[in-house]
This record gives sequence, C-alpha cells and structure tokens, in this order.
Amino acid sequence: MKTFYAVLVNSLAASLTNTFVWFAVTFWVYLETKSVIATSLMAGIYLTTVAVSGFFLGSVVDHYRKKTSMMISGVVTLVLYGLALLIYVLTPEATFKNPSSINLWVFITLSLLGAIAGNIRSIALSTTVTILVAEDARDKANGMVGTANGVSFLVASIFSGLVIGFMGMLWMLVLAIGLTVLTILHLTTIHIGEKEIVHLDPASQMVDMKGTIAAVNLVPGLFGLIFFNTFNNFLGGVFMSLMDAYGLSLVSVQAWGILWGVLSLGFIIGGLVVAKTGLGKKPLKTLFVSNIVMWTICIFFTIQSSIELLAIGMFVYLCLIPVVEATEQTILQKVIPPERQGRVFGFAQSIEQAAAPVTAFMIGPIAKYIFIPLMTDGAGARLIGSWYGTGQARGLALLFSVTGIIGLLITLVAMRSKAYRQLSKIYRKPEEEYGGTGQPAVL
Repeated sequence: MKTFYAVLVNSLAASLTNTFVWFAVTFWVYLETKSVIATSLMAGIYLTTVAVSGFFLGSVVDHYRKKTSMMISGVVTLVLYGLALLIYVLTPEATFKNPSSINLWVFITLSLLGAIAGNIRSIALSTTVTILVAEDARDKANGMVGTANGVSFLVASIFSGLVIGFMGMLWMLVLAIGLTVLTILHLTTIHIGEKEIVHLDPASQMVDMKGTIAAVNLVPGLFGLIFFNTFNNFLGGVFMSLMDAYGLSLVSVQAWGILWGVLSLGFIIGGLVVAKTGLGKKPLKTLFVSNIVMWTICIFFTIQSSIELLAIGMFVYLCLIPVVEATEQTILQKVIPPERQGRVFGFAQSIEQAAAPVTAFMIGPIAKYIFIPLMTDGAGARLIGSWYGTGQARGLALLFSVTGIIGLLITLVAMRSKAYRQLSKIYRKPEEEYGGTGQPAVL
C-alpha cells in the first residue's frame, strides 16, 4: 500500500496540473472571445480526442511497464505545454480575441493534447490498483482514487480562476510547466513492483481491438454498463460545454473559480465515503440510485437564476460521481485479466466518451439558435418568462433541465434491463460465475 500511496500522490499532482491547464484555458477563451460556440467546440475537441485516444493509450499501458507509461505521459505533456507557451508569447494579444483565429486554435489544441496525454496516467493508475491492492480492498482503493481526483479538481478550480483573473495566461503556463517537471522528478523515485510486462501471447498487437472486445463480451452485462455510462457522458457533454458560460453569467471569473474549488469538495467527500465503506453488498443498485438522484437534481438546480441553488445542486451531483466511477473500475479490476486491463480501461474510456463530442459540437449551436432565442423573445419567454426569467442564461438553464429529464428517464429504463440483472448476479456470486477465481478464463 505504501507504493500505491506514492503512485496516487504522483498521479494527483499530474492530474491537478492538467485539470488546472484545461480549466484556465476554457475560462480564458470565453473571457477573450465571449463565444459560447468557441467553448462548446473546445469541449467537443477535448472529448473527441479522449474518445479516439483511449484505445491507443490503453495499449501503451499494457505494452510498457506502468512506471514507463507514466513517464511517457509526463514528458509528452511537458513538451506540448512548452510549445503552447511559445505560441502564446509569439502571438499578439489582440489575435486571441478573434474566435476564428488560427493561432488561438493552435494554442488551444496544444494545451488540450498536453492535458490528454495525462490520461495515460489515469489508465495506468487503475491497473496499478490491481497490482498493488488486494482484491477485497480495491473498491476502497478506487474510492481513494476518486478522492484524489476531487482534490485535484478542487485545487485546480480555485487556482485556475485566480491565476487567469489576477496573473494571466503567461504565468498559468509557467506554473503548469514547473509542476509537470516536479511530477516527472518525483516519479523517478518510485518503484512499482511489476516484475514483467504480461502479454497474452508474443504476437499481441499494440492495439488489439478484437481481443479487447472479446474480453469485455466474456462478462455478462459488462457491455450494458459501458453503454449506460456512454449515454450518461452524452448528456454530460451539455454540462461540460455550457456550465462555464452559465456560471460566468452569474458571477465573476474569480468567484466562479473559487466556487468550483469549494464544490469539488463533493468529489473528495464522495471518494472518502467509498474509501471508508466500500460500495456495499449491491453496488450496482447504489450506482443506479446515485444516477437517479443526479439527474433529478439536474432538472431543478437551474430552475431559478440563483448561484446558491446552482451551487447546492452541483455539490450533491459531484458527491455522487466518485460512486459511479468506483463501481465501474471495481468491476473491471475484478473480472478482466490483468494483462488486458489497460486496453479494456482504454476501450471503456473511448466508448464512454464517444457520444459526448457529438453533444459538445451540437450543443453550442442548439443553445444559441434554439434555447437562447426561445427564452429571450420567443414562446418560452412569453409562456414562463414571468417567473422563470428571460435572456441567454435562462435559455441555458432550460437546456440543463431538459437534459436532466432525459437522463432520469434513461436511468429508470436501464434499471429494468437484462444487463443490470446479469451484473448484479456477478457481484453476488463471483465464484459461481467464474469457477472460484473471480476472473474469467484467459483469452
């Protein structure tokens, strides 16, 4: 566990840095361009890259030692952030105010890819839980991972807003590069007891889609869980694309950054609860009840133009995210062979993120040309504007509520599905399902 804690701390520092960069760039782009479409395109590009890269990044984790994979992640991130700094310094400031500027999008892309390279670490961290933690303690270890993600989210949220508000983009990049260098140096001091790189066979391919799909398909109901989380991410693209625009319509960038820092305590609290109590005897039921609560909150947390109401709703929402994530991680760690876990985690990441880019690319125009006019001078404003409010922010608020209704209905349907029953049975009777090993046969 001592080694696991060291890896967890190192991954926390790297995650903090990458989250800090992406939050700061998103805030900065909106403040420079005042364009909802620009921020939605950013979210779409980010999610598309995550979806496409998951297959490859998972293969990197399986084909190299875990420490080597993490080192590759840190070095690539450092190089990309350095190039982003170079572009920023060489480009006139006025150029960045144009949302169609090529230099702006080159800068965004370099920053994005630097953050995306950190996903190698998140995949590798999930596989190190299998290597370093006993099976009966993995759900709690996954809770610790959720807590670490919450801490990085909290610190990054606070400092991204403050740094952009008071120091500017240049100092943000300098800080990010410095932190990345420190995580690389710290990683060199950690020894992960991985005696050898385990492959299924000597001819194992770098990106083995056929074998990975077969491994997932071997577990009854696992595809159902992945597709359910995929749909949740489809809806989550709405929040990723538009939440900053909505929040910044209510408060300043400094206040918004600090608020997100406080709200991300929800990640920490949710992760600590899982780390302390585990996922219970019926973790899938816990998963779906959590989703019901999350989507119900989303229906109502923007029903009035209130930062207090938004903050309360988002806090509860964020408390439940570690529960959802820990459930999927624990299932995969239990029923997927260790030699293929990197690829399966990468596969799950790619599939689950695949729908969100569609949302992110579509939601900006949908918000701008349908929901915002509807609540500015359209039928919605005339029908409910007297108590709901009118204007751009209220159009975004209505879009959030519609998203919550859709998410709630899908969750209720999924609870009655065959996949839900199959995975519940696997949790209750792993010995019966897998012959006492807790793992499917090696493919």
